Amino acid sequence: MNSILFMILRRLRRPLILIIVSFAVATLGLTLMPGIDDKGQVWHMSIFQAFYVISYTASTIGFGEVPYPFSQAQRLWMTFSIYLTVIPWFYAVGKIVTLLQDVSLREALTAERFAKSVRQLQEPFFILCSYGQSASLLAKILDDKNMRVVIVEKNQDRLNDLALSDKRNTILSLCADAKLPENLIRAGINNPYCSAVVTLTDNDDVNLAVAVSVKLMKPNLKVIARAERADIAANMASFRTDHIINPYELFGDQLAMRVHALGTYILHQWLTGIPGDTLPPPENPPRGNWVVCGYGRFGKSVVENLERENLTTTIIEAMPDLTECATCVVGSGTEAKTLLEADIENACGIVAGTDNDINNLSIVMTAKELNPNLFLIIRKNNRSNSALFKKFRADITMQPTDIIAHECLAHMLTPLLAEFLTLVRNQDNQWANNLITQLVDIVGETVPETWDITIDDKKATAISEYIDTGMIVKIENLLLDPANREKELALVPLLLFRDGNAMLVPELDTPVIMGDRILFCGTYDAKAAMSSYLNNSKSFNYIMNGLEVPDSFVWRLVKSLTAS
Repeated sequence: MNSILFMILRRLRRPLILIIVSFAVATLGLTLMPGIDDKGQVWHMSIFQAFYVISYTASTIGFGEVPYPFSQAQRLWMTFSIYLTVIPWFYAVGKIVTLLQDVSLREALTAERFAKSVRQLQEPFFILCSYGQSASLLAKILDDKNMRVVIVEKNQDRLNDLALSDKRNTILSLCADAKLPENLIRAGINNPYCSAVVTLTDNDDVNLAVAVSVKLMKPNLKVIARAERADIAANMASFRTDHIINPYELFGDQLAMRVHALGTYILHQWLTGIPGDTLPPPENPPRGNWVVCGYGRFGKSVVENLERENLTTTIIEAMPDLTECATCVVGSGTEAKTLLEADIENACGIVAGTDNDINNLSIVMTAKELNPNLFLIIRKNNRSNSALFKKFRADITMQPTDIIAHECLAHMLTPLLAEFLTLVRNQDNQWANNLITQLVDIVGETVPETWDITIDDKKATAISEYIDTGMIVKIENLLLDPANREKELALVPLLLFRDGNAMLVPELDTPVIMGDRILFCGTYDAKAAMSSYLNNSKSFNYIMNGLEVPDSFVWRLVKSLTAS
């Protein structure tokens, strides 16, 4: 507010000086002009009386000659004062109107209101340092989960789209450059309720600047950043950025999982999906020779992961010198001649991985005509082209925005989920298939909710009190319905984290101790039911021994009379 007040005073400096000088001259002169009172005696106005008369005269309000009719000298001076004060006053009013339309002032006022609203937040929230394709999808998912979001976006058009979108909660937004530390402070990095800062712009340098700024100002605040270049990712890591996301490496890794561990891939996609959605059955990529069109960051990641699975690849690249492609077919892949040179007729699949959506569609259409049995993987760069890609129906459509959003959710909402997914990759495909079968039997085929609980005095008071009395609480006890302990909730324990050690899908008879962190997945109703007894001793006591403890005076009196 100090900067805003300074800006206003600086812009109004000249009209304010003119008003002060004109009012001072007019007021002083009026006190010197002699008047006649009701007794016919000469009198002079006081400073206050003169200032009062000049004030309503200069502002054109008009009031009359008070407290006595003016003398000729006073009327002569008042005529002079009108022209002396009214002109500067109108000049000042014009400047004020101009100031209210000033873009910089309006931006400053908007920024101050935004910062004030963020300071008033009293619940956990996430800061998104953009509102591009990935961030907008992420914001929608978080809003659907009733999580508060604060957005800093440099492009006003994108914020206009945000204002027109359907939202459950108010999403605070500011049109500003997230690279500037003061804008990050306005967005609430110093607010104790800030859970994480997420920067997903398509500019690695911007993401690096945000990550570094946050880690220097708030080292313990979680930062999730997108980085496609190796040098930028290394720089982020040196500042201890918590999670660095490269969508192309993620897709390449997921493609490799589809080849050798389809069950692991399904489990990964299922647990990081949007709760309530139904995932289509994934296609299993065939083994053989693959044609990869485009050898940029995406193409290199695909080739690396395919060759890691002992699959051969033929690369088509239009600019081999820039991409450092030593052995490749030169061309874009949109023409049949280039595809035939790459032996498309004997290939088992093709990857259209250029940064142009229309070219990618043209590549797969031409390739499909030459070899109808091809497995088609196509890269979609822009979400606005979804209708075109949906019409084409490729076997796999890779969209960086979706991959980034799913990966972010795993780290933002349930930190243990990311740990679980990392450990799952070390398991064989049969283990993943068995777990999927168990989850489907209990939770259903829709994407489940995932959440974790910590057994301590703050987040699980009822359980902690029970353990402190020397009683044993097992994981199977946590699965009981607090409304009817004869039934089990539709949830599955996925991970038990204890003393730095992780236990995948722990046995139900495993005792729970203080400090344990447990990852669950299940239905929304099961999650709500569990949260109802974590800090409610009455509900948890009923779960453990089936006894309903009276908690009101009347109920306790009735119980005592019944017992006697």
